Amino acid sequence: MVVLVDSREKKNGHILEYFAKQGIAYQETKLDYGDHSFYIPAEAAGEDIYFHRDIVIERKAGLEELSGNLAQERERFEKEFLRAGNDGCKVYLIVEAPGGYSDIIGHRYRTEMAPSAFAASLKTWEHRFGANVQFIDKQYSGYLIASTFTYFARETLK
Repeated sequence: MVVLVDSREKKNGHILEYFAKQGIAYQETKLDYGDHSFYIPAEAAGEDIYFHRDIVIERKAGLEELSGNLAQERERFEKEFLRAGNDGCKVYLIVEAPGGYSDIIGHRYRTEMAPSAFAASLKTWEHRFGANVQFIDKQYSGYLIASTFTYFARETLK
């Protein structure tokens, strides 16, 4: 497996470092949507098998970034999820905020977005776009990305 990393992705050194330490191959490229996807190289499958239209991971570096996407950048963010949905692509939304909904409800983030609006927007994203929202400590993001793709490939290629 080779993890595809969107070339526009910022602040992802901790993820690339994890991949390097674990011997996980990755390639930076422009993705149409999402921050990460993967492919199985020809050496393993006879031909390259790409999954960038089947599964992507959109990563947010915290609740502040996510609330900005759901408020000020909502139209752009929504279009990205619509493009993925039009391709039938499964989107995982990984948020590097281990407190998750507890931190949202408790307004433990530095934006003006009201907790009720924040939670409502996330629930809307889950239902409208079928997004799988997962909160995680950033030290485990690389692991979650790699394992999500590994098990997706395992189930898809059975």
